[in-house]
Amino acid sequence: MFLERKDSPHNSASLPVNGGNEADFRRIYEALMPLLFKIAWRIVNDEEAAEDLVHDSLIKLNEKALVFPSLDEAKFWLIRVVKNASLNYAKRKVRERKAYEKALKEDRRKSESGETELLKSDTVARTKEALEKLPANLKTVLVLREYGDLNYKEIGRILGITEGNVKVRIFRAREQLSKIIGEEDVYLS
Repeated sequence: MFLERKDSPHNSASLPVNGGNEADFRRIYEALMPLLFKIAWRIVNDEEAAEDLVHDSLIKLNEKALVFPSLDEAKFWLIRVVKNASLNYAKRKVRERKAYEKALKEDRRKSESGETELLKSDTVARTKEALEKLPANLKTVLVLREYGDLNYKEIGRILGITEGNVKVRIFRAREQLSKIIGEEDVYLS
């Protein structure tokens, strides 16, 4: 009877999955890789780094042979792992950039680029910059909602907050984002 349920496409998301089992791991990878990549990429803004972070998280799942009651549970665990790894990576990059800038200032070198001016005129770049200016708690919910395509309940579950709190944070994040982008538009004419 269990084998019949396993083959049924309707129940496959609710069956236990073992990250150490090759077939289950392949199922997890194929189902979640695009979502996990989008989340990581939006946090770190670097395709190669995002791919590495997701692969490292999937390898951790496989090496530990973690077993989850369902594919959804594996998804929530992996989203948390990828989100945390991506945030840590982004923080490390900020620290490295600040150390580099400090070294440049100490050397009294100035680095100005026409590329920076070009990026500021581009809407996508301005949105990314504005996103980076948001507090971490607001940025995280917005990334999970807009780029992770998760609903409020799933986001609340991942972050350990209520669905109502998720809605409030998303509202505040969007509000602050529009203010930041609006303020930058004033200086761009």
